[in-house]
Amino acid sequence: MPPADAGAAEGWSAPAWVPTRALGRTVLLTGLFLVLGVALGRVDLVLLAAPFAIGAAVGLRRMPRSAPELTIDADGDHIVEGGEVHAAVTVGNPDVIPYDLVVLRTRTSPWVKLEDADRPFAVRVEPDGWTAVDLSGRAVRWGRQDVGPAAARVAACGGLLACRPVVVPAAGVRVYPETEPFAATEALPAAAGLVGNHRSRRPGEGGELAGVRPFAPGDRLRRIDWRVSLRTRDLHVAATLSDRDAEVLLLLDVLGEAGVSGGVEGKASVLDTTVRAAAAIAEHYLQRGDRVSLAEYGSTARRLRAATGRRQYLTVLEWLLDVRASSDSAEDFVFGAHNVSSDALVVVLTPLVDPRAADMLAGLVQSGRFTVAVDTLPADASAAASGPFTELATRLWRMERENVLGRLREHGVPVVTWAGAGSLDLVLRDVARLASAPRGR
Repeated sequence: MPPADAGAAEGWSAPAWVPTRALGRTVLLTGLFLVLGVALGRVDLVLLAAPFAIGAAVGLRRMPRSAPELTIDADGDHIVEGGEVHAAVTVGNPDVIPYDLVVLRTRTSPWVKLEDADRPFAVRVEPDGWTAVDLSGRAVRWGRQDVGPAAARVAACGGLLACRPVVVPAAGVRVYPETEPFAATEALPAAAGLVGNHRSRRPGEGGELAGVRPFAPGDRLRRIDWRVSLRTRDLHVAATLSDRDAEVLLLLDVLGEAGVSGGVEGKASVLDTTVRAAAAIAEHYLQRGDRVSLAEYGSTARRLRAATGRRQYLTVLEWLLDVRASSDSAEDFVFGAHNVSSDALVVVLTPLVDPRAADMLAGLVQSGRFTVAVDTLPADASAAASGPFTELATRLWRMERENVLGRLREHGVPVVTWAGAGSLDLVLRDVARLASAPRGR
């Protein structure tokens, strides 16, 4: 038997070999025939008991001393919604006697569809060997999914001994959200970094001509404009605008969930649309060299610092796997302008079903932040419960929601429905125009 701490480290309960009902019946019949043969003086009854006794003795001459080893292996390196999942349940026999029968059973997450995972498997394992049961299928929804737990029941010694059920914990599989196609051709309203692809309004080393000015110490010789210099008889250089990166803050409204998720091939709930849109927008701006940060508007108030590059994109995908709807509906969540950089573009992914989200959007715009609201509510969203007044109540609720959208637009909050590629072009154009307009003092 393995030590107790080793079993705890592996995560399964301490097993023990116990007699089966077959061994109990063998002992009972052997004892019964012997007692009757001695009591009645009949040799034939003693001879009938001999096969049972000899069979049990032969079967138990070599008893197992080690517990079976059970493991779950799942290929979870980089799985996207709708991708293939390959898993295997392996049972090992570290003993010197064979396992006559091993019955395996496993459970999986409802969003991981593995073939034949809902039925038991019966296998045989040789001494000092192992047998694996391969399970393959598809992951149909993003998130941290589980393959397992798995359990095994082992019989040995001709079915006379059995091991108590061996249970192994589930193996985690990371399923990344499917990136919806998204491309924004409009420039961002502000660029505040040191280097990047966006034209800024500050002079510096860039490709956009800002004018011609007199030569100053520190100017590069290749910037000299010889035509102007020969005409004015003084050195002049071509001044350019610096190319800088911009910061994009993706703010996810997780105050509630609406709609029913059907996985990658079914209908999308609010969280499905929010996570997939956030992944697409982050991928687009990170590929352009911008800095992207994320935050949740909910009870957990999680944040991801701004960064750029491939590493940040992988970090964003990991961060999105833990997005959950807030369970506390009574708490007041504070998210104000002090949480946002003055030059950042704030993209708020919200279904606009909670009045606190509308108040938060209005506060960001009034503070001068460049804010865009992306409506993530499904078009066919309806109440979960149905009754005689459900349709009328839904119509009234949608009319009230349209009034909220109208008031937000009056306050200068651009609201656009998420529709994949080009969803933000029109609103980004308006925001950029407002950002470049002169401000009154």
